[in-house]
Amino acid sequence: MSKEGFFSKANRALLVEPLSLRNPVTVLILGICSSLAVTVKLKPAIVMGLSVTVVTAVSNLVLSLLRNGIPNRIRIIVQLVVVAALVILVDQVLKAYVYDVSRQLSVFVGLIITNCIIMGRIEAFALGNKPWPSFLDGIGNGLGYAIILILVAFFRELFGFGTLLDLRVIPESLYAANGGFYENNGFFIMPPMALILVGCIIWVQRIFVKSLVEGANKK
Repeated sequence: MSKEGFFSKANRALLVEPLSLRNPVTVLILGICSSLAVTVKLKPAIVMGLSVTVVTAVSNLVLSLLRNGIPNRIRIIVQLVVVAALVILVDQVLKAYVYDVSRQLSVFVGLIITNCIIMGRIEAFALGNKPWPSFLDGIGNGLGYAIILILVAFFRELFGFGTLLDLRVIPESLYAANGGFYENNGFFIMPPMALILVGCIIWVQRIFVKSLVEGANKK
């Protein structure tokens, strides 16, 4: 494939559109459960987002390569085997190199196999398209998912703990205990806040998309 083919407009769209206009979380409403479980702090959210990106991209690639040789009656089983193998590899890598984050994520790494974004992209795209576009589609959707997790975790950690990546952002001198005025908002570290933040992101995005559409129509 030529360089132009690799980075054609259609291929760039596969990579870029899931980051905004076709985001799997805010537009397709997939992968919402993770926003509850792994977004209390920024570091686990980043690691989970990257893990899902790797699994989605590689599983899309592998199953696109195998698509013509998989009997339809066992395709779901084959998909699960491929995804499960990749999740196990990711889990072992996390335990080897970021053990503290792996412990924080706990069983949620293993539950990546149940993430509907992964199975959805395999069924909707990888089984009907060539390997390179499927790989780009996996990266795009994985990063689109990761962006939402990171945004939610950013606000939850900042206002819930006063830190980002466990580094103090809000000075200790501002806290009421030290004669200041500030107190961490405990509601931000509770599960309902994750859904509220996701809802706010969806609202802002849809307003933005609507304004783009209206602007395009006026032209």
